[in-house]
Amino acid sequence: MHSDLLITPLMFELRRLRMPLVRPFRTSFGTESVREVMVIRVVTDQGEGWGESSIESEPLYLSEFHNAADYVFVEHLIPRLFAAAPFHVHDVAAILAPVKGHRMAKAALEMALLDAQLHAEGRSFQRYLGATRTAVAVGVSVGITETIDELVHVVSDYVAEGYSRVKLKIEPGFDIEPVRRVREANPDLMLQVDANTAYNISDIDHLARLDPFNLLLIEQPFGEDDLVGHAELRRRVSTPICLDEAIGSIDHVRSAIALNAVDIVNIKPARVGGYRAAVAIHDLCVDAGIPVWCGGMLETGIGRAANLALASLPGFTLPGDISATKRYWHRDITASFDLANGQITVPTGNGFGVAVDTDFVDEITFERREVTQQD
Repeated sequence: MHSDLLITPLMFELRRLRMPLVRPFRTSFGTESVREVMVIRVVTDQGEGWGESSIESEPLYLSEFHNAADYVFVEHLIPRLFAAAPFHVHDVAAILAPVKGHRMAKAALEMALLDAQLHAEGRSFQRYLGATRTAVAVGVSVGITETIDELVHVVSDYVAEGYSRVKLKIEPGFDIEPVRRVREANPDLMLQVDANTAYNISDIDHLARLDPFNLLLIEQPFGEDDLVGHAELRRRVSTPICLDEAIGSIDHVRSAIALNAVDIVNIKPARVGGYRAAVAIHDLCVDAGIPVWCGGMLETGIGRAANLALASLPGFTLPGDISATKRYWHRDITASFDLANGQITVPTGNGFGVAVDTDFVDEITFERREVTQQD
């Protein structure tokens, strides 16, 4: 993951898009039918690249949200990149480090610059990472449904499509019985659940009722800061504990390991500050013997392509949330990714290996801003 190429950004274009979802997606944070997506195009002295922020329109999953991110991009992060140029892409994190937090915004800028660099070098992202797998096993995430019967039907459809691993969103009042019904209908399915911080330490005995269902893991049941609570839960249940929102940096992983609060780590590149940070966490977990998988944030084809390359690293031993395009989008801003035998092929073209449909991007853009050094 190194390059001697120096790049100088000349312009950043920030776009916000409205993309209708194939099916409304409900979690404990709320329900989305149309997703607001933020993408970034950078023009450098070496060419152009695209990144995706994964930031959401409201601060419900993490503290970052679009309106605040607009200000942080324009007033704090992008000016630092202009001032530091020319630079190596592997120095982006250090250049932006004085700005506290805002990992998802930083990740989007690093991503766009990395895509530009790799296009200039004629290298794929997978080659840059040193990964070799040509395809990766993927799973699908199923939101909370109106009824349990509907949930069982939705899961059966995904199993018929070839998904070998299914993740169910759960929350208080929609957990034990839905999981029971899905497991009864699919006794051999790799099944896991995701609570998105919906529970607290007083719910340990209740969550222990999930143990009989032979789940692959339970993901982030408690708050993002509650490593002690997760450690206590881990002592009292047999289902492996996976952390998601609690993992914002490699230091969080070290703390979780030291506290015996984690069995499995969900690595979301945007949440941890970018793909270079994600690789560092992957390497630490490999050394510690902790399985990792690549989480999803309902990405467009830009983020999906990059996530597939990341998930082709050897430590990603569990199927990630990198579902086929048709799981989320009627039409994507890149070519579609399709499922074959429970896997999706890793792109091998230059950069992230996808071409952005700029005409369609223009159609669905509802806000656009260019930032240059003169602004």
